[in-house]
Amino acid sequence: MGNTAKGKHALFISDRSGLQFPYTEMVREWNGSRVHTSEYEPKQPQLEPKPFTADPQGLMHPRPDRLELPTGDFLPINPIGPVENNVGITRSIMNVAQPNSGILVGDYVRLMKIQQPIPIPSPFNNSLSILDIELTATLGADITANDTTLTLTTGIGVPYIPTLIDGGFLMIEKINSTTGLYENEIIQYASRNALPGDTFYGLIRGTNAPFRGQTPNNTTASAHLSGARIFFARKVVALNTTTSPSGGQPSTVTNYNGYQLDFSSGTTVFPSAIGGGNGCIAGPLNVNITDGRA
Repeated sequence: MGNTAKGKHALFISDRSGLQFPYTEMVREWNGSRVHTSEYEPKQPQLEPKPFTADPQGLMHPRPDRLELPTGDFLPINPIGPVENNVGITRSIMNVAQPNSGILVGDYVRLMKIQQPIPIPSPFNNSLSILDIELTATLGADITANDTTLTLTTGIGVPYIPTLIDGGFLMIEKINSTTGLYENEIIQYASRNALPGDTFYGLIRGTNAPFRGQTPNNTTASAHLSGARIFFARKVVALNTTTSPSGGQPSTVTNYNGYQLDFSSGTTVFPSAIGGGNGCIAGPLNVNITDGRA
């Protein structure tokens, strides 16, 4: 075939409109039609959708998330006390200073690392810290994973009973002899007989105590040997707050200075029971601390 003419003087008929246009102004559409440049239409993108693939879900070298145990916080210097009568209720409370702790009414707080004895006036015991026995109690006899009672080695004494009326929580410390890991068990008890032998009844095994409005995963019920260390937590019955001007709206702000812990079933008052020293810690019942004191 010979060469074709350039058609600079020729005309063509549009495949779309049937109108006549200069040949040199002809263009070809995606469907093969020859049209004038003024009639040209690009291909609709939806006629050729891009292939869709799902987003990748897996990751290389993953590290699974863990639910960490809540941890304890250091308290201000001499944060414990005084012990006062909870007005309107036949029981006493112990004040604890811990600003902006996030701790709520109904939580259970364990006091740890009490650095200095807190004096108790006569006729109770002038030399005993009000928290000493709670930090050093031990199991009086072996128990199985199904027992619903347990007895301490020595009595705590009536003024020091945490949450006597509506029960409470305790923790039995247990360390796996093979792995060295903690296998502590939190136990909820319904009632307690202080004399003789400090026996706890109505045990709910393998539970956990609420802290900062959340209850961690339940622990595992297991057997424990005589002499196992036992720790206690006290229930938060009220928050200690003050108000101060804000300089804006609202006009005042609430300052959360600390909380009140259930101290005993009576109306004992120890205005002089103040102290604890520097470095005291307050936290959840199960914090995996080897020693409850300094």
